[in-house]
Amino acid sequence: MSSLHQRHLAVSPDWLALYYKRPLEITHGEGRHVWDADGRRYLDFFGGILTTMTAHALPEVTKAVAEQAGRIIHTSTLYLNRPMTELAERIATLSGIPDARVFFTTSGTEANDTALLLATAYRRSNQILAMRNSYHGRSFSAVSITGNNAWSPTSLSPLQTLYVHGGVRTRGPYAHLGDAEFIEACVADLEDLLGHTRTPAALIAEPIQGVGGFTSPPDGLYAAFRRVLDRHGVLWISDEVQTGWGRSGEHFWGWQAHGENGPPDILTFAKGIGNGMSIGGVVARAEVMNCLDANSISTFGGSPVTMAAGLANLSYLLEHDLQGNARRVGGLLIERLRAIGAGAEWVREVRGRGLMIGIELAKPGTDEAAPEAAAAVLEAAREGGLLIGKGGGHNTSVLRIAPPLSLTIPEAEEGAQILAEALRSLG
Repeated sequence: MSSLHQRHLAVSPDWLALYYKRPLEITHGEGRHVWDADGRRYLDFFGGILTTMTAHALPEVTKAVAEQAGRIIHTSTLYLNRPMTELAERIATLSGIPDARVFFTTSGTEANDTALLLATAYRRSNQILAMRNSYHGRSFSAVSITGNNAWSPTSLSPLQTLYVHGGVRTRGPYAHLGDAEFIEACVADLEDLLGHTRTPAALIAEPIQGVGGFTSPPDGLYAAFRRVLDRHGVLWISDEVQTGWGRSGEHFWGWQAHGENGPPDILTFAKGIGNGMSIGGVVARAEVMNCLDANSISTFGGSPVTMAAGLANLSYLLEHDLQGNARRVGGLLIERLRAIGAGAEWVREVRGRGLMIGIELAKPGTDEAAPEAAAAVLEAAREGGLLIGKGGGHNTSVLRIAPPLSLTIPEAEEGAQILAEALRSLG
C-alpha cells in the first residue's frame, strides 16, 4: 500500500470509493491520455466520470481559466457577472426550452436538487416520479429519488418517490416485448400508477442512465410519457448531467430522442460543460424558474473562472463538431466492441450511443450479473494501459466507456484491443 493511500484512508470516510486494488494517483493529462505518479501513461476511456468532455489540458480552456483567474477569481451571484451571463445566454438558446432561464450550480447533484425544489414548489406536491435503475446525485433529496440501491444509503426522504418502468430495455418484465409494445406497456404502467396516487410534481429521468450502466429505453418513450404527464399537469425533468453536450452523437441533448411532444419543462446539466471545472446548472421555462417566493443565490455557482472555462469549452466543442466526432468514432467503436463481445462468453450485451457505451457482463450461459468479472476486467484494462468505469443496476456488472469527445479512430482501435485482451483474461 502506498503512503498516499495510507494517508487517504486515515482521513477519508470508509464509503468514499476508490477504483483498483492498487489505487491510482493521476498526476497530469493531455488529450485523451493521463499519467500516474510512476510515469505510466494510460488511454482514458472514462474522462473523470464523463467530465473531461473535450480533452485533458485543452489549451483553449486552460488559457481562459488562467486569464480570468488573473483578473478576478470570485464575486458570487450578488454582482453582475459577464462570463456567467454569456454562458447562460448560449445554454438557454441551445436548450430548446422556450423563454428559458438558467441557474448555475457547482455540480450535477446540486442541479438536480434545484430542479426538485422548483418542481415541488411550482406544483405544490412532494411526490416525484423517477425511473427504476436511476441515479441523480449525492444530496439528501437526490439520493431519495435514486432508483439504484447501490447508490442510495438511506430510505429517509423529504419526498415521496414512485418508480416507473422503462429505463432499462433488456431486463425486467417488459424486456421480451418489441419496441412499440415496450413503450405501450410502460405508458400503461404510468397511467395505472397515476390512478393510485395524488398527482406528482414531476417525472425526473436520464435519457440514458449513467451510473445504471448506460441503459436506455426505445426512442420516443419519454415523448409518450409526456402526453400522459401533460394531461395531469406533471412536469418533465430531463437529467442531462451525463447525456448532454453531444455525447450520444445523434443528439446534442438526450431528450431530443424523445422530443416529439416538445422539450422538457426543466433540464439539468453538469460534468462535460466544465471539462473538469465545477459547473452544474438548471434550465427551465421562466414560469417554472420564477415560481420561488423567497430569495436565493449561489455563492460558488457561476464563478467567473468556471464560467470562462465553460465558454471556452463549449466554443471548442461546437467549432470542432465534437458531437459529429462522437457519432462517427463512437459508431466505429461500438461496432468493434460488439464484434469483440460476440466472441466473449461473459458479454451479455454491448449497448450505447456515440461515446457513451456499456458492456454488460453476465455469468456464461445465464442472465445473472457478474460484478466480480467486471471488477477483474477493470483491473486487466488498467494493466493494459486503459482506464474505464463500471456501473449497473442490481449488481455492478457493466463496463462504462466514455472517452473525451475528441477521441481519434486509432485511439478507439487501441482501446478496443486492450478491452478485448482484458475480456479474454476472464477465461
